[in-house]
Amino acid sequence: MLNPSVGTANPSASLAALWGYILPALNHIARSPTHDLEKAPAVDISYRMGIHTATYNYFTAQATSTVANCREKQMARGADLYMHLDKYFMDLVRELHLGASEDDMTLIQYLIPCFKRYAICARSINRLLNYVNRHYVKRAVDEDKGWLTLSDMFHAMVRSIQEGSGREEILEKLEKKRMQEIKKWGYRDGGSPQQLVQAELCAEAASPLDRVVTLEALALRRFRTEFVEPLLAAPRMKKRRGGVRSVTKHQMNPTEGRLVRAVQSVLEVQGVDEVTRRGLASDLDEMLRAVGVHGTHSFRKKLKILAKDPHDDL
Repeated sequence: MLNPSVGTANPSASLAALWGYILPALNHIARSPTHDLEKAPAVDISYRMGIHTATYNYFTAQATSTVANCREKQMARGADLYMHLDKYFMDLVRELHLGASEDDMTLIQYLIPCFKRYAICARSINRLLNYVNRHYVKRAVDEDKGWLTLSDMFHAMVRSIQEGSGREEILEKLEKKRMQEIKKWGYRDGGSPQQLVQAELCAEAASPLDRVVTLEALALRRFRTEFVEPLLAAPRMKKRRGGVRSVTKHQMNPTEGRLVRAVQSVLEVQGVDEVTRRGLASDLDEMLRAVGVHGTHSFRKKLKILAKDPHDDL
């Protein structure tokens, strides 16, 4: 996609101007028709540089003021743009959800490539707007607004911190607690830096909506809240006049979510061949991990069993 002409307008003059400048690039990356699940649609280098420059200027173009006031204004500007991006991802995922089929087999065939394409786009947008991560997200995390706050850690560690503990000892215990949380997402001692980054990305995606996370995690978190969680939620039960609950559409395991029922009907009932079954189960499990569904979730436990190669025990 080529750099759109803005004439003499300054794209960093206001949030509206900046958003109007970067939105075509976001839509090109996220909404352009493509069958490539390995690479997002490309944005021309001059347009990418223009976005980097406009974003930088938007954050740094402040009137003469004290350092404290300047930082406060920059954080406010960052929050405004961050919320626009969060809403963009929310609307995008809701569109994807609306496109999901009512048929169980088609649902799984739609969901897996849909997520893979979305995840690639999220990574591309994260790189395109990395200055938002550097300027706003990092500062917000430093101000204890990230996926794991000091209050989260202190609440879990209060009994282990004894009276008279020094600052270094407390910081060491806090870092140990942070690593314990990251290890819940698959990281192991001695793992590569990339494995650490990936595990923390999953932890970020699992955080509540009020926590500030990197843009890639922000996108993955919205895929969880707007697509995956509605599919995992149990359907609403309708009551007959006599007070007896009934389900008009799904009679098999009515208390389980639609995605669980789809896996049961497709992978367990219809006799899918072993290799296909393990591949689909593994892809679904990896998707759930990426968007922040913990490994202790009953559905992920089921998927791990379905994905397991029986020859591994031999």
